[in-house]
Amino acid sequence: MESNPDFNLTCPIPIENYPQVLLAHGGGGRLMNQLIEQMFRPAFGTSSDIPHDATTLTLTGKKIAMTTDSYVVNPLFFPGGDIGSMAIYGTVNDLAMAGARPLYLSVGFILEEGLPMTTLWHIIQAMQMAAKWANIQIVTGDTKVVDRGKGDGIFINTAGIGIIEHELRISPESVQPGDIILVSGDLGRHGIAIMAVREGLEFETTIESDSAPVADLVLELLNAGVEVHCLRDLTRGGLASALHEIATASNLQMEIEENKLPIREDVQGACEILGFDPIYVANEGRFVAFIPAKDVDKTCSILTAKNSQASVIGKVQDKAGGLVTMVSKIGSSRIVDLLSGEQLPRIC
Repeated sequence: MESNPDFNLTCPIPIENYPQVLLAHGGGGRLMNQLIEQMFRPAFGTSSDIPHDATTLTLTGKKIAMTTDSYVVNPLFFPGGDIGSMAIYGTVNDLAMAGARPLYLSVGFILEEGLPMTTLWHIIQAMQMAAKWANIQIVTGDTKVVDRGKGDGIFINTAGIGIIEHELRISPESVQPGDIILVSGDLGRHGIAIMAVREGLEFETTIESDSAPVADLVLELLNAGVEVHCLRDLTRGGLASALHEIATASNLQMEIEENKLPIREDVQGACEILGFDPIYVANEGRFVAFIPAKDVDKTCSILTAKNSQASVIGKVQDKAGGLVTMVSKIGSSRIVDLLSGEQLPRIC
């Protein structure tokens, strides 16, 4: 049998540093970025691929978006959501980040022997309600069962397809100097809600996840004629990782202002107690948008009608280099980098 000249047995990840997969390889930070860029993309992608939440394809003259995601959140139920509804919303939101109208969804279940049937039924009901709210159809699926003790209850995999009904290219490569950076609402609630339940922490008020679909909000921006250059949902790694990834892909510098970040007082207090930086904490119903200055007022009007804490937080600079900086409340500036480790494992 002839050998394949493109087949390479040498692992592209530095094995001496990471001989095994770590939790941090799925945490949205530096190690996950390394895994994707040095192993997955060279094996499966092309040099022209731009990292984004969903890929865009042309099918019989129509532009569509496609995405896939997996959900391993622990615990399965948390204030403001559960693994089932989050699987629906997360996939819908990935499609929305490409400016697509979500249409169809596949769902794969990996169930652990011994999972209470009532638990599974609650999750299925939550998915049914979430799909109805997000206006997407679950059209196919699969189920596998693994041995007791080897599945942690339930894992869910999804794939979504949506149609793109506009001519914009919503992608990191469309970001331009002078673009205004906005977030669609308050930051950090999902990660703190998960951590509070997981660790048995009690605060003065219950912090609920922001898990929710954002496709209708994105479509409203597009229908209003907003020239959206780029969108990214703020899941693993939070706002900081999203900005860093977009800055790297666009090779432009970005500056945000700490005193403009919409972080609730209870979330900020919880982060201080736990030693977290809220800009790295995950969200499940928030996105960052890059738009030209001419559309700021229109965008703010639409976003704040849905969430009063939607805010302008910064601007894209006319400088190359892919750097993200943040001006602190006292006026100093620091670099916003990717996390090297895992701050909050298994939050989605």
